[in-house]
Amino acid sequence: MGLMMWLRTGFLMAVLTGLLMGIGYLFGGPSWALMMFIFSLIFNFFTYWYSDRIVLSWYRARIVDESEAPELYAIVRNLAERAGLPTPRVAIVPTETPNAFATGRDPKHAVVAVTQGLLRILNRDELEGVIGHELTHVKNRDILIGTVAAAMAGAIMQLAYWARWIAIFGGFGRDRDDRDIIGAILVAILAPIAAMLIQAAISRSREFLADEGGARISGKPHALASALMKIEQAISYRPMKEGNPATAHMFIVNPFRGMSIANLFASHPPTEARIERLRKIAEEMGIYF
Repeated sequence: MGLMMWLRTGFLMAVLTGLLMGIGYLFGGPSWALMMFIFSLIFNFFTYWYSDRIVLSWYRARIVDESEAPELYAIVRNLAERAGLPTPRVAIVPTETPNAFATGRDPKHAVVAVTQGLLRILNRDELEGVIGHELTHVKNRDILIGTVAAAMAGAIMQLAYWARWIAIFGGFGRDRDDRDIIGAILVAILAPIAAMLIQAAISRSREFLADEGGARISGKPHALASALMKIEQAISYRPMKEGNPATAHMFIVNPFRGMSIANLFASHPPTEARIERLRKIAEEMGIYF
């Protein structure tokens, strides 16, 4: 992992940890803030080590072997070899919303997951483009940052929800005045927003890089562009109904487009801009749409 990746990861963890400590302070003062700091250290280590299991469980994704998905396995293996990566495990998510993501703490423990809906609507070339995109995330170590960020943001959103209701019902203790309660409500509302904004800012830049890597690994930028268009159109009328918007940045296209909270934050660049960049990459490769 390069210096910039370490700095990015460190910044992300520092800010999210600070948000957790702030919510802890609202719950019980300095002692709770310290408790949240210790919790964040343990939580980050746990998330790092079990990142693949955590995300797969969120979406009920099932690891499949080659006999169950021979064509998908062949695509993943061939593209992983081209990318100079170990062949990751393959998982299928039981939803008709077309999408894909990668997870795992490093390339040796990576998992590439695709939804049932994705397998239904994409042809082989388009699927290769999508798998190439996800393998680029693996190669760039984006999957670790994405998983930890999603887990931390999810924890912050849940704690903020509790803090808001505790503040409303005066559960912080009799020695707290109205300013404490108002402050608690404000932080409880703003903390998850800040967490999602941080995720979105990091995610957008990584998606462009993953698109370029996917185009070059698969050698089919036009097919990846076509896949992005199909996924975008399908999500517009069949958004994912289960899951946490805090994980939107992990997917190749935001799957929660139909949920208002997800619409407030752009976890991905506009699909039109991504397709335009892929056109330019295709021209550089001597391929024309």
